Amino acid sequence: MADVRLQTNLWVSAYLNRLRLADIPAYVTRKGDATAGTVLVKVALLNGSARAYERGYDMTSGTRLWRLMTEGPEPEVDALLSRAGLRDPDLWVIELEQREGRTLLEEEGLA
Repeated sequence: MADVRLQTNLWVSAYLNRLRLADIPAYVTRKGDATAGTVLVKVALLNGSARAYERGYDMTSGTRLWRLMTEGPEPEVDALLSRAGLRDPDLWVIELEQREGRTLLEEEGLA
């Protein structure tokens, strides 16, 4: 069976809805290509630090997963995301504000 992928704008909309239902504030800070843009998720930990996640592929299991891209002082994470946006005009960035670092990315259907 072919790998059918959801359009990015639909995935982002569903993810934002899950976050809203979990009471996790989230914002689209960079809007990319609606059909096939890459998504990065930044979590501001509200203490001056942040993490960023990117979607990857596990070659051993053949599954898609989210992995930590970077973490550290929030201005450094923001600078990395800005550079990524310069390289990829189709890039989406979703920013969460969550003191404990919850992203819900491990939930079913979000890989």
